[in-house]
Parts: sequence; structure tokens; C-alpha cells
Amino acid sequence: MGGAVSAGEDNDELIDNLKEAQYIRTELVEQAFRAIDRADYYLEEFKDNAYKDLAWKHGNIHLSAPCIYSEVMEALDLQPGLSFLNLGSGTGYLSSMVGLILGPFGVNHGVELHSDVIEYAKQKLDFFIKTSDSFDKFEFCEPSFVTGNCLEISPDCTQYDRVYCGAGVQKEHEDYMKNLLKVGGILVMPLEEKLTKITRTGPSAWETKKILAVSFAPLIQPNHADSGKSRLVHLPPVAVRSLQDLARIAIRGTIKKIIHQETMNKNGNGLKNPPRFKRRRVRRRRMETIVFLDKEVFASRISNPSDDNNNSEDLEDDRQEEEETKPSELKPDPPVNFLREKVLSLPLPDPLKYYLLYYREK
Repeated sequence: MGGAVSAGEDNDELIDNLKEAQYIRTELVEQAFRAIDRADYYLEEFKDNAYKDLAWKHGNIHLSAPCIYSEVMEALDLQPGLSFLNLGSGTGYLSSMVGLILGPFGVNHGVELHSDVIEYAKQKLDFFIKTSDSFDKFEFCEPSFVTGNCLEISPDCTQYDRVYCGAGVQKEHEDYMKNLLKVGGILVMPLEEKLTKITRTGPSAWETKKILAVSFAPLIQPNHADSGKSRLVHLPPVAVRSLQDLARIAIRGTIKKIIHQETMNKNGNGLKNPPRFKRRRVRRRRMETIVFLDKEVFASRISNPSDDNNNSEDLEDDRQEEEETKPSELKPDPPVNFLREKVLSLPLPDPLKYYLLYYREK
């Protein structure tokens, strides 16, 4: 068993491999994947496997393989300001990446069957907001999670621009899922062993595209044995931002523009030779196989027969490149959170500074 791409040593290397294998194809998706470290959503004792292109499950906690999430993110065609519904939101990893793209005026809701997983997701979300420097590079649409069975969503709920279901959908539930979409919206779900993209082109018109062969655990059917009644899931209301919150968004946006302009002026419009670092050679690992792992399967790309024949040449190129770059190799400076530094330098009361920084710890 193995992944569709080779394992990385860290989150950035995993993303490099996903890009090389054409699972990540757009800049917005790449930025979201790089901003959130996949290992942060693992339990501590399992983090050694975080950068492998494999699914992970422990009890009710589950993460799909990175290549699956990549295909989902690309298929959703996310844009700022859209509304998103994640059915089976799990750890919140996908919802948080989506929130980075939706921005402050989007809607980001999740439905999860297991209450313990909801608590886990909230802890991970809080950790990301309070500790990650990536948070300050984006205007975030924070996810809201509710507990319940996604097949029991109240019929009077609002419709969404984008919907993803993270469990296998049977044909009998296809129309139910479609009705969660606005006209022009996109639904991505595992339907009859295929990751499927459905676009609503009109009130009763649809376009369907099969993306990838997959095998997810099926949706859990509602159980009414206890009360005999349906337990309707009521999604969070679409709330209007408070004036205070709008002011924080505007101030942070203005400060970011100032920082960008200062950087441009300092670097001569940004035209500055970057330091030279050793380039990590990423080899294409394209296989004509299907990978099974814990009820999840994904297909790899088709290989080029000449790749294996070039391994010795690649090794020699790596050796020569390392020798050439070693004398001038520079270590990158630790990242600086310029937004945080600028806010802390403002002549403002401390409570206002902390509010502008979302009371973040770093």
C-alpha cells in the first residue's frame, strides 16, 4: 500500500509533491494548503504519518488522504464571499482551508455526526487562530460546526454556493444533496464509488463530472428507534457582521496594504534577487495503480516508462547540484509576522491591540 505521491518531510514538501503530481493546480488552493499544517490535526502519537499521502483514522476522528482533499478543493472552485457547507466536517481541517479562501464575508458551516469530533475540531480551530502566523496572512471565514446527521437537515435551511460531503452517498440520496445547492453552485461528493462534481446550472438543470475512483465509508442512516421522530439539524443563521468586527477587518486590511507598500519601496518594487537555496528535486512518481486504505481508495496517475531509467542520472545531478550550491548556500531567516509587529507598534491601548490581533498568543 502507498500514496499517490511520495511522502514529504514537512507540510511544504507534501504540497510540493501534490503540485508535481498535478493534484494541486491553482494558486489559491496551494496557499490554503501551505497555510495550515496537516500535522496539527493529528493526535501527537500519530504525527509521524502526517505528511504521507494516506488517510488516517482513530476512533471517530478521520482525515482523508491529501490527494483527495486536493481534488476536492480544486473541484469546488472556491472564491471569496461564497457560502460553503461541509457535510461530515470531521476535524475541521478542510473547513479551515476553505475559510482562508472565502474571506471575512463568506459563510462556512459544517455538520458532524459525532459530538466528540466536534469538540476536537473546535480545539484545532482555536489552536490555529491563536498560534499560527499564517492566520495573519489571510482574512479568515471561521467555520461553525453543528452536531447532527447530515441527512436530517431542516428543509427550511438556506441553500449554499458550495457543498462537500465526506462520506459515500448512495443514488437514493443524490437529489437530497442537490437541493442543498443554489443555482450556479457546486456539489462535490463520493457518489457510487466516484468522486463526483455536480454543478447546478438552473432550477432543475445539472452538469455532472466524474473526477476520481474512490471508496468512502457510506453515510450513516438516521436512527429513529428511540423516539420515532426525526431530529432535524438546524444550521447556523447567516449572521451580519457587527460594526466592531467590520472595523477590525478594515483596519487590518489597511495595515496590510501599508506593509505591502513599505516592502515594495524598500525592495525597489520587489525586484530583488532572492537568496539561493538548494533546490529539492521532486521526481514524478506516477503509478497505474489503485490504492486501498481503511475504506478509502484513490487512483494514481499514469507513469512515464522513461522515469525509472533516469534515476541514476537524477542522483548524479543531485550530487553535482549539492556540490555547486554548498559554498553559497544560505539559511532562510525565520519568518516575521509584520502585521503583528505593526499593530503592537501603534499608539493604541493594549486591549485594542489585542483585539486587532484576535487575542493571539504568539
